[in-house]
Amino acid sequence: MSDTPRGMVPQAIPKSGKPTLRTISQITGFAVTTVSRALSNAPQISLETRKRVHEVAANIGYLPDRAAQRLKTGRTNVISVLLDPHEEILGYGISIMHGLAKALKDTPYHLIITPNLVNGNNVDAVRHIVRNGMADGLIFSRTEPFDPRVRLLLENGFPFVSHGRTEFSTEHPYVDYDNFAFAYEATRWLIARGRRKPTIILPPKRLTFSQHLLHGFMTAVREAGVAYEIPEEIDLDCPVERIRSYMSWRAGQPDAPDGFACGGEVCALATITGMSDHGLTLGREYDVVAKRTSQLLSQIQPKVETIYEDLTDTGEQMGRLLLARIAGEETANLQMLLKPQFHFSNPGAAD
Repeated sequence: MSDTPRGMVPQAIPKSGKPTLRTISQITGFAVTTVSRALSNAPQISLETRKRVHEVAANIGYLPDRAAQRLKTGRTNVISVLLDPHEEILGYGISIMHGLAKALKDTPYHLIITPNLVNGNNVDAVRHIVRNGMADGLIFSRTEPFDPRVRLLLENGFPFVSHGRTEFSTEHPYVDYDNFAFAYEATRWLIARGRRKPTIILPPKRLTFSQHLLHGFMTAVREAGVAYEIPEEIDLDCPVERIRSYMSWRAGQPDAPDGFACGGEVCALATITGMSDHGLTLGREYDVVAKRTSQLLSQIQPKVETIYEDLTDTGEQMGRLLLARIAGEETANLQMLLKPQFHFSNPGAAD
């Protein structure tokens, strides 16, 4: 049967009852089998027909019967996301989810979000999803060098993409930001600016990207042969008030740092406020380079140099890699390291 019947008049949308494939068939005039294949984006169905069927399905609020789909295909058409409340990264969840939604557009997959605890690896949540077949794939962040979630997923052959790398010898899919490059270039800029003692506020040591940031920072200060400082009392997971109080206290101590590499906008704002509490002026007595994920910092503190991390693109890339992994793509083709976008001003001399 042709997927575009001739001489058939689409019927009106039913006023009651749960929409079904037959409902869409009645409205569009296409056969039920054609509607089903169009909703699955079967390449044999014309693009025009697929668009029409998806449009009608959206308009009438059609939702597939997931239980029936799972019995038929063995799949849930669900992507599960363990989402972390990154206080140091503004808009993290919204940006990541926006990118994932872009990647999953026009696919049968839906997103289910499970809140993740900042101080836990949530391996139990992962185990629950895997054991009960609650999703076809999983996305999570804040990886550790030997992350138990990654080990569990690899052992069970469960498709996933992590936001961040690990140190396992077995390869796995990931999307990561080049934090070594961020820390290295941020520190080099501070040194070129004439800052005599740069410092960096690191994430908790248990996280993989903490080591990447530390390596980049230490490479830059050793190349330049300058003094440096790495505070042990605070990290990026600390409350804003604690970072502010520490910076205000440290500014009043001997041989205080005068250049700060901050891994997030919230950390940068807390640093600036703490230094201001002690009467120091940004761009004069000290400088800050921060990782930027929004426009907030640039609007509030234009004197802060920033290095951009596009989290929406990160989310989209993770979604695309996960779809490819579910489809059977080899892991070696599913690893992506996103490079920072540098747009530094000329260091020049301090104001």
